[in-house]
Amino acid sequence: MRPGSTNGTSGGGITVPMAWLCAEYTADEMMRTAALVDPASLEFRAGRQALALTIHLCDGSDPLSGASPAACVDDWLAVTAYGHPWPQWVMERLAARTARERHGGEDPDLALAADTWRLLRDTELLAADLGGLEPWHSSRPADPQLDEAAQVWMPAWELGLPLGHLAVHLW
Repeated sequence: MRPGSTNGTSGGGITVPMAWLCAEYTADEMMRTAALVDPASLEFRAGRQALALTIHLCDGSDPLSGASPAACVDDWLAVTAYGHPWPQWVMERLAARTARERHGGEDPDLALAADTWRLLRDTELLAADLGGLEPWHSSRPADPQLDEAAQVWMPAWELGLPLGHLAVHLW
């Protein structure tokens, strides 16, 4: 019988991306606990994927390291905060891991993380057009001219990232 996972020591076995699966599980639990959107919605999925990608790519947040996810909450909040260049941060982290994979062996989690980023970037969701308002910390009163029924297409990460941030904040 072949093992369910290997860590590179037994060779030839099935490689299971445990770090990615743990990050995805943590993100799912945070999103469900926050109860911001229906778990069956595309918005929930975008939030869970953006948060899982954040958790997986943060330094020191490897779920397999034994560190408590609570110890990494400040990092996750900082990376997902409004104004942080999250897409560039993701691309830089993925590029660094791809370079490491070329020199140090296969990273079974990298393919899932890269695929998740591609889906978040390339999938568009229809959402309310807030007219360029800061989505979470607006310091000005609501614009009476703003038509909340107007909708625009946006990349899934633009909707999922604020949901992920709020989920971490509420966790």
